[in-house]
Amino acid sequence: MAVSDLIQQARARFGQASSVILHAEQSTGEKPWEMFVTDEHTEHYLALKAGGDTDRGLATGVLGGGGVMLLIVVAFIALVAQRWDLVPSMLWICVPMLIAPFLWELFRPLPLPILFNRRTREVYFDHDGELYHSPWDGIQALAGEFVMLGPHTGGMRNASLEILVRRLGEPDNALLVTLGLPMGKTLAMQKGFWEWLRAYMDNGPWFDENGQRSESDAFVTSMLAAHIKPTGFLAYQRQKIAEKKAEAGGKNYLTGSDTVLYLGHLLFYPMDWLQEFTYNIARRRSRNRWPQLVTERLQSNGPTTRLIDLERERGLEV
Repeated sequence: MAVSDLIQQARARFGQASSVILHAEQSTGEKPWEMFVTDEHTEHYLALKAGGDTDRGLATGVLGGGGVMLLIVVAFIALVAQRWDLVPSMLWICVPMLIAPFLWELFRPLPLPILFNRRTREVYFDHDGELYHSPWDGIQALAGEFVMLGPHTGGMRNASLEILVRRLGEPDNALLVTLGLPMGKTLAMQKGFWEWLRAYMDNGPWFDENGQRSESDAFVTSMLAAHIKPTGFLAYQRQKIAEKKAEAGGKNYLTGSDTVLYLGHLLFYPMDWLQEFTYNIARRRSRNRWPQLVTERLQSNGPTTRLIDLERERGLEV
C-alpha cells in the first residue's frame, strides 16, 4: 500500500477534528519551533526522545540524593557532638541507597531515540529491537488535533505529529511513530516543530528563526536552552537574584520568595544532579544497541547510502 494511502487511513481516525498531511518539501507557513523533545542536536544527526522512561534516574536522584543529604546532616551532628561513630553506621545505610537504584536504572536499557540523519537524509526508529526507517525526501507526516475530556479539567485540546516508517527488509510492515507527547500542544505548534525538522534536515545543522541556513548557532542554541534542566534551576534563580540586585543598586533586593526558592533549589540540587548523571550514562549505554548499519551512518566519515537503497539493491533482510 502506498504511503499516501496509509496516511489517509490514519487521518480518518481524527474524524471532523482538524488534521493536515505535512510534506518534507512543503512549508507549513509556521516558524521553526522546538518542542522540548530533543535529546541530541549534532552536526550530523538529530535525536528525539521516543517516550518511555523519560524520568530515568529519578529513583537514584531521590534515594541517592536523600542518602547524601542525610549523611551530610549526620556528619554535621557528629562534628558538633564529637560522635564520629555515627558516620560509619550511616554509610552502611546511605551507600546502598545510592548504589542499588543507580545500578538498577543503569542496566535497564533506555528506549532508543528517533534519529534524523542529515548525511543520509533518512529517519531511524527502533521498535522492540527491530529497525524501522524512512527516507526523508518525500516523507509525509500527519498532524491532527483532538480533545481529551476530564471531570475536573473539562476539554483539553491536544495535537499529535506522526511519521510513517517501515521495517527494514519488510516494507509492508509499517508503523506510525509519534514525535513527542501530544498533550497540551496545538496544531500550529506541531506545524512549527515540523518546520524545525525541515530546517535541520534541509538547511542545518544551524539555522535562523526563519529556518534559513546560518553560520551561527545562536538561534538553535537559544531554543534548546529554553528547556531548563532541573540542575539549571539553581543557576537560573541565582541569575534572577543578581539581576534584582543590579536593578536595586544592592539595596532591599532580596525577597522572601527569592530566599525560599534559592534554598529549595540548593536542597534538591544533589537529587537533580544524580538523576541527570544516571540518565546520561544510561543513554550512552543504550546507544550501543543500534545495529552497525545505523551507527556507521551517524559518523562523519560513514557510508552515505540510504537503507532503502540497500533494500532495493541487495534485497537486505535483518
